[in-house]
Amino acid sequence: MHNELNIAFSPCPNDTFVFHAWAHGLVPDAPKLKVTFADIDITNGLAAGGTGPEVLKISYAALPWVLDRYKLLPCGGALGRGCGPLVLARKQDGAPLHPGSLAGRRIAVPSERSTAYLLFRLWAAQRVPGGPAEIVVMPFDEIMPAVRDGKIDAGLVIHEARFTYPSYGLELLADLGSWWEEDTGLPIPLGAIIARRELDGDAIAGWIRASLRHAWDHPEDSREFVMGHAQELSPEVAKSHIGLYVNDFTMDLGEDGYAAISALLGRAAAEGLVPEFDLALLR
Repeated sequence: MHNELNIAFSPCPNDTFVFHAWAHGLVPDAPKLKVTFADIDITNGLAAGGTGPEVLKISYAALPWVLDRYKLLPCGGALGRGCGPLVLARKQDGAPLHPGSLAGRRIAVPSERSTAYLLFRLWAAQRVPGGPAEIVVMPFDEIMPAVRDGKIDAGLVIHEARFTYPSYGLELLADLGSWWEEDTGLPIPLGAIIARRELDGDAIAGWIRASLRHAWDHPEDSREFVMGHAQELSPEVAKSHIGLYVNDFTMDLGEDGYAAISALLGRAAAEGLVPEFDLALLR
């Protein structure tokens, strides 16, 4: 194993919380970790293009494009319940909003290779007759202002937006996490940790788990690191973010985790949203 490993993950509180201990030399016998902070749309592209670092956080939706070069690690990522993406629209004075009102409209999404987008497409196939007219990709922090200002008809939001959207005068049209859980009974696969196939995945997983155990045992240790990268979030929102996205699935995917990933990507492949691949590669 290298004396130093390069890793790319987002500056979001869940990632900085999980990797703080390792990044700061607090995991015994682990190699030094060189961190690059990047939005998940960028890390998805790095992994797919073969130019990414040894370890990355990507969207589960991007896995089918990278499994020839990277392996999925069984820990460190984000799955959960009650933490799915939301479809938002401006509050209306007249008729109440409903999913069918999205037909023929312009919808903003944070990425076309994201779990959020796959869930939106699978949901829209059931609930939006004829589908939206146009999908517009924009950075996730620009979506709510664009919906508020009428530049876009509705937006698909992720991360801490689920805590802050009311302040933009927006209304919840659909909670795709609730829809997925009701439809499948499974958690929502959001962000995956992957490592190059030539590396010792078991060792890397062990260091990630040790870093997570330290974070849970000593939450005050990571507070400055988390808030230093939290993009102007309040401490309360950052804490809520961590509580939602860092959970038992972060320590180990388990059978429910793998079943959720297989269900999402299997359905998406059947709809032609991702390339077909051998589901055995997930293990």
